Amino acid sequence: MSLVVVANREPLRQERGRWVPAVGGLATALLPVLERRGGTWVAWGEKEADAVPRLAHPPEAPRFTVRRLHVPAREVTGSYHGMANRVLWPLAHYFLERVELRRAFYAAYQATNRRFAEAVLEEWTDPATPVWVHDYHLMLVPALLRAARPGARIGFFWHIPWPPPEVWQVLPWTRQLLEGVLGADLVGLHTPEYVANFLATCRTLPGAVVDGRRVRWQGREIRVEAHPIGIDTARFAQWAAEPRVRERARRIRRMAGTPLVVVGIDRLDYTKGIPERLAAWERLFERYPQWLGRVTLYQIAVPSRTRLPSYRLLKRLVDEQVGRINGAYMRDGWVPVHYLYRAFTPRELTAFYLAADAALVTPLRDGMNLVAQEYAWVTENGVLILSSLAGAAAVLPEAVAVNPFDVDGLADTLHEVLTSLADEPGRRRWDARRAALKERVAALDVHRWAERFLASLEGSPVTLAGASPG
Repeated sequence: MSLVVVANREPLRQERGRWVPAVGGLATALLPVLERRGGTWVAWGEKEADAVPRLAHPPEAPRFTVRRLHVPAREVTGSYHGMANRVLWPLAHYFLERVELRRAFYAAYQATNRRFAEAVLEEWTDPATPVWVHDYHLMLVPALLRAARPGARIGFFWHIPWPPPEVWQVLPWTRQLLEGVLGADLVGLHTPEYVANFLATCRTLPGAVVDGRRVRWQGREIRVEAHPIGIDTARFAQWAAEPRVRERARRIRRMAGTPLVVVGIDRLDYTKGIPERLAAWERLFERYPQWLGRVTLYQIAVPSRTRLPSYRLLKRLVDEQVGRINGAYMRDGWVPVHYLYRAFTPRELTAFYLAADAALVTPLRDGMNLVAQEYAWVTENGVLILSSLAGAAAVLPEAVAVNPFDVDGLADTLHEVLTSLADEPGRRRWDARRAALKERVAALDVHRWAERFLASLEGSPVTLAGASPG
């Protein structure tokens, strides 16, 4: 049976005049599913959507279609840059002081969600075909589709944290957004904690009844399940084995010029905890000066949402921190922080994973964090230091858990980990935990994630409230 995928970001990108699959994210997980099953991917066509509203892929033997929506610039400003990035994103990550409540944002969000739902209904020629809607950009779409096709099979996946109901009380539109999501038959989130928070939020909705992991709403029964997403393990294993990648890893270590190398890889986003991480790096040298000249941090910061003033301010803060640390401690050709402000391909990042003795993955909040899984999978003798506030902490318990807000505690943990890595017997102590992490990442593989969610969506009949769940 074919499939309709609905997501804000399109799965293809232009490269040298050709449309090729995007790397990473949903495209990695779902393009193989669409190629196998056939169907349609409905997305915002960020560029030239009017000129190219549909793409058949692969072009030589098409298996599915990408429907590229033209969204007017003013609507993009309110819906994407406004409601999605300045309301829902900070709220879901507990940054309530950054939430900007503007009626115009929500009005644009409603218009964009209607636009997506109308496009889906145009492409959705067979009502038996399941529809899978993704993420916070499109919370109203499931209910809009349900109103048009009451008997349809609709799934929804939320890719970022779902906070508890008291956080949602900040929004004047929580009821409408929640009703939108409950148009689905199956709601997926990354962790049991997010599932519990979603169900608790549903309990605040007048007329909704929560029974276990099911919500009875408007004569229907909606299942809510944890489906932690993973990475493309086969592809990362292939890259890690390439001679050019391995040589690049050796070159990264030579450039560092120190016995130990630590890596941090993030989008430049206030949720990622980069300033706190750099403060802990500075505190490490203050409290444990024996590490001066013996360890180097590569901090990769991928540019993100550069049109928003808050992100430009964050960049300036990080630039100043890096300059201060390097200015205070740089000596004899050694640079404490190699700060790389640009995007890297997953293949290029693989070289950093191979080169690093430890990875600092310390977001202040994160839905999952795939960098943690990528490093755990690729590293051959390194240690993963992971924020307890990332969704990945729930699925990677063998990582070294840290509180990203505790600068002193993070510096102390860094000292302990680096001390253990300074000699071979100490390094061997991590072997069992590293092997366990690899097993967990293998089980979470992104293709299995897609298969598990779709099997759950399609495996059980659509149930009405009071009926047997089947």
